[in-house]
Amino acid sequence: MNRTGRQGTRSGGSLAVADFGGLLGWLGWLGIAVLNAMQLSPAELPDLSYPKARRVEQVDIYHGVEVADPWRWMESSGSAEVQAWVLAQNVLTERYVAALPARAHFAARLRALLDHERMGLPDREGGVYAWTWNPGQAEQDVLRVARDPADAGTVLIDPASFNADGTVSLGDFKLSPDGSLVAYSLSDGGSDWKTWRVRDTATGRDSDDVLAGTKFTPVSWSRNGSGFFYSRYPQHAGDDGELHYDDSQQVAVYYHRLGTTQAADRQVYAINDHPTRDPYPQVTADGRFLIISVEDGYVTNGVYYQRLDDPHVSSAVIRLLDRWDGRYDFLGAEGEDFYFLSTRSAPLGRIIAVHLGAPEPGNWREVVPESSAAIASAALIGKRLVIEYVQDAHAELRLYKLNGEPAADVKLPGQGSVAGFPGTPDDPETFWSYTDFTTPRAIWRLNTATGAVTALRANRQDIDPGRFTTRQVFYTSRDGTRVPMSIVYRKDLVLNGQQPTVLYGYGGFNVSLMPAFSAARMAWIEAGGIYAQANLRGGGEYGEAWHLAGTRLNKQNVFDDFIAAAEWLIDNSVTSPAHLAIWGGSNGGSLVGAVLNQRPELFAAAVPAVGVLDMLRYQAASLNARKWGSDFGLSDDPAEFAALRAWSPYHNIREGYCYPAVLIQADANDDRVVAWHSYKYAAALQAAQSGVNGCRQPVLIRIETRAGHGAGASVSKLVDEYAAQWAFVAAATGLTLR
Repeated sequence: MNRTGRQGTRSGGSLAVADFGGLLGWLGWLGIAVLNAMQLSPAELPDLSYPKARRVEQVDIYHGVEVADPWRWMESSGSAEVQAWVLAQNVLTERYVAALPARAHFAARLRALLDHERMGLPDREGGVYAWTWNPGQAEQDVLRVARDPADAGTVLIDPASFNADGTVSLGDFKLSPDGSLVAYSLSDGGSDWKTWRVRDTATGRDSDDVLAGTKFTPVSWSRNGSGFFYSRYPQHAGDDGELHYDDSQQVAVYYHRLGTTQAADRQVYAINDHPTRDPYPQVTADGRFLIISVEDGYVTNGVYYQRLDDPHVSSAVIRLLDRWDGRYDFLGAEGEDFYFLSTRSAPLGRIIAVHLGAPEPGNWREVVPESSAAIASAALIGKRLVIEYVQDAHAELRLYKLNGEPAADVKLPGQGSVAGFPGTPDDPETFWSYTDFTTPRAIWRLNTATGAVTALRANRQDIDPGRFTTRQVFYTSRDGTRVPMSIVYRKDLVLNGQQPTVLYGYGGFNVSLMPAFSAARMAWIEAGGIYAQANLRGGGEYGEAWHLAGTRLNKQNVFDDFIAAAEWLIDNSVTSPAHLAIWGGSNGGSLVGAVLNQRPELFAAAVPAVGVLDMLRYQAASLNARKWGSDFGLSDDPAEFAALRAWSPYHNIREGYCYPAVLIQADANDDRVVAWHSYKYAAALQAAQSGVNGCRQPVLIRIETRAGHGAGASVSKLVDEYAAQWAFVAAATGLTLR
C-alpha cells in the first residue's frame, strides 16, 4: 500500500491465484457439479437462505471495554468447518449471479478487452533487455529477452511450464550485471510467498539455486555477478514438527552465492534492537556500497549502509539516517554523495544529497527543493534526476541536473499517470509507461540527456477514446476540504440523475489514485455505466500532509471525503441513491465497509474487495499487517482503539437494518489481508440482515479458492471475478445494456 510495495492495492486487474487444497479441493469438485445444476430465473433471485455460521461466546477486553467477536472461529480458515462454509457461500453466490442476464455480456467483453498484446517495462543489464509479455490469450505473462527491446525477442520463462492451469505467476526478476543470468521469483496460487530461481539467459536453463522464505524482498546482485543480496524470514518448528518460515518475525538480509544451497547463505544484517523494523538490501550501481532500507510503517524509515569496495575499511553497517523523522527513498550514489527523495521538512517531497564524510542534517545539500506539487517518485538515471510530480491527481515529468538546474520538461501524451524509470546513474536511457482512463498503457523510451521520448510499444486495444468523456471536478468535504474526483462515461449518456454509477476510492498509505486504463473498468463504462474516482485524504495526491490527514485518529476524514463524493454525484444530477454503487479493494475495502455502515441510505450496492474489516485484530495476522498501524492505528493504544472501534466495519454493522445489495470479494489464500476479515464480516452482515422483515437485498460473498491478494491473476480469474461483480452491480443499480 505504499511506494515500497509492502501492501499493494487492487486496481483494475491485480488479482492472484491460490489453493486451499485438501478437503476444499474435494469439495470444490462437488461444488462445480452442484453449481451446474443450479440455474435460477431472475424472479427467484430475491429468495436467499444464507448458510448458517454458528456464534461463539468470545468477548475481548480492550482498555476496560468489552467487545464481542462471535465469529472468531473463522480465523481458523483452514479448518473443515470454515471450508465447508466457504463452499456453501460460493454455491449460493454462484446460483445468484448465474441467473443475472448481464453476466454473459460482461464475461465476453472482458475477455475481448484482455485479448491484446501486453508488454511490461524492460530491465537492462550488460546489453540484455528483459520484460514481461503476453500475447493476449495466455493465462500468465512470460518473460522475454532480447538485445533490443524493440525486437520481439525470445521467451525465457513461461510460468505455464511450472503449472499449466495458470495458477503459477512470475513475480519479480532482475538481470545480473553482465546480463547472462536472471534471478526470478514465482508465486504459487497468488501467495505473497515467493520462490527464487536463477536462469541462464542464453541457454534458458535453471541452475540448482532455489531460495524460499521471502515475500516483499528485492534481490540485488553484487557487481561481479557471483551472487545477490536479499531479505528473508526466519524459520520455526510448527505443530507438525517441520520448519516453516515465520512472517510474524522480522526479516534479515542475506547474501546468496551462486552454486551454494540456501542453508549456506551468509547473514549480512539483522535488527536486534527493535521488534518491528525490517531491513531490505540494494547494491549501488558502482558496486561500492550496500544500501539497507529499514522499513516500519508508511510514514518514516531509516537508511543504513555497508562498504563493499575496500577490504581495509570496516565492513560494519553504518546507520546513516536513523532519526525516523521522514521518508528517505534512496535514488543512487555519485562517489560519496547519496541522493534521496525525502519528506523531512518537506511534506511535498524534495531531493537531497548526503555526503558520507559529513552526513549530519546541517550539511545536507538540497538539490531540488519542495515545490507546489507533490513528488510521487524520482530516479537517478544518466546523471539526471527524473522526477514525477502529481498535479491535481495527474502526472508531470521533469528532468534536473545533479546540481539542481532544470534540464527538461518531458511532454506527456495527456493528463494521465506514468510509472517505471529503471536504470543506473550511468545509463543513457530509461523506460516508462503512460496511461489514462481511456488510453491503454504504452511503453516509452526516455533519453535522459536530451529529454527526448520515443514510443517503444503500445499495448493496443480496440478502444476509441473519442467515444468517452473524462472530466475532473472538485467538491467540498464535511470540514471544508477541497477534494478532486474524476468522472468517466460514454459521450452519448445524458446525465439525468438516474445513471447507474460506480464510485471508487482508496484513501490510504500515501497511494495516489491516478488516471489509468483498466479493462475491468472499461467493460462497465462501455456498457453505459458511469465510473467516478475520488482522490481522498490518506492518499499521496497532495503530499505527506494529505496522507496524514487521513490516518489514525484522522481516519474519519477519509470516510467523510467519500460520502461527500457520493453526495456531489447525487446533488449534481449524475446519479441517485437507487443507482449508485461503491467499490474498493484492500484498504479501499475497509473504506467501503465503513461508509456502508455510516450512510447505507446513499447506495444501491457495495463491493468491498479483500478488505481489512476487523480493525481491532488485523495486526494479529503478520508483522507486515502490524506495520499498517502507521495508517490505521493499533487497538493496543487506548485512543487509537476508541477511534478504530468507532468505524471498524465488522464491529459497526447495524442489527435489523436493511442494507443495500452487498457483494463481498475475498481470496482464500490471501496471506496479506487474510480472508477471515471477509468471512467474519459476511457472517455478521448476513446475520444482521436475515431477520429483517421485507428486506430482499442480497448480502453475498464470493471467495476465490485459487487466489491471493497480490498480482498474478490468470486471465480466466479476472474474467470470472469482474463478470460476476459487474453483473451484480448492474442488477442493483438498474443498468440496462445498450
